[in-house]
Amino acid sequence: MYTRFLSIKILCALMIACPVSAQWREYNHVAMTTPINLVFWELHEQKANLIAKQVFQKFDSIEQDMSRYIADSELSLVNQTAAKQSVLVSASLFEVLSAAMNISRLSEGAFDITFASVGYLYDYRQKLQPSESAIQSGIHSVNYRYVHLDPKYKSVSFEVEGVMLDLGGIAKGYAVDQGIGVLQDHAIKNAHLSAGGDMRLLGDKMGKPWIIGIRNPRVEGKQSLIMPLSDTAISTSGDYERFFINDTGERIHHILSPKTGKPVKGLQSVSVLAADATTSDGLSTAIFVLGLEKGLALVNRLNGIDAVLIDEQGKVHYSEGLIQPE
Repeated sequence: MYTRFLSIKILCALMIACPVSAQWREYNHVAMTTPINLVFWELHEQKANLIAKQVFQKFDSIEQDMSRYIADSELSLVNQTAAKQSVLVSASLFEVLSAAMNISRLSEGAFDITFASVGYLYDYRQKLQPSESAIQSGIHSVNYRYVHLDPKYKSVSFEVEGVMLDLGGIAKGYAVDQGIGVLQDHAIKNAHLSAGGDMRLLGDKMGKPWIIGIRNPRVEGKQSLIMPLSDTAISTSGDYERFFINDTGERIHHILSPKTGKPVKGLQSVSVLAADATTSDGLSTAIFVLGLEKGLALVNRLNGIDAVLIDEQGKVHYSEGLIQPE
């Protein structure tokens, strides 16, 4: 009996002396037409697999609800019905719509989810752009003020016919935040979650900052700069994400001006740092549309927001809160 007890004590001592070591777990997924990359620090592989599955389920669910390309999505129902009557929506969709409207007001309409009223006329894969007359026929429906949200009933209505919403400029950031929420629910303290140009960092890289690169907009695979970051969100909007060069040599990209219905000129990319990815995602588009001077002016008056802007000549510009490299 004594020998057995002693053996158990020795086994317990060995378990304490040689604990199972935690390690970085990495997972990949595709949702919202975007590669999703998740890295986090976790002890148990089985638990890590479950956590990753739950994170990716969030992305799939948000895509199903908020894609205008899915015929039976919640957003498609809004686009089909809201001009005729108020549409009750889920709490998550209402949250994203409210965040989008706040950024629209903050940027005086530079960010506008009704751009889809013209945006659907562009086909970047087929290299097709609309005629001037087609743009003019749809541009009258582009105005975020035509969208009315009722917080009491969580309903949406449109003021005029022809309004169409597209959440491509904010939904991926929201999905990243929801994924981070899953990690936090499981007490994960160190993680990196990205969806295309939207990223959020939870904590640091176990005592070291995460090293995040901002890509060169004109040279794929090359970085314009790198930044040591931790516990923040960063989103980049660039004219290289979806584009084609037309017959006249003009770059036709997906970031459209709500005023003209045409691709915005003046910048190549905008990267925004914020506390959450919903905000950084929406603001990166808004600042791109505003342009260099107005964009920097907006960032510099917002608390907790910073940005890196790359202009048409490839010159890098920083907001006041960032230390410029020497």
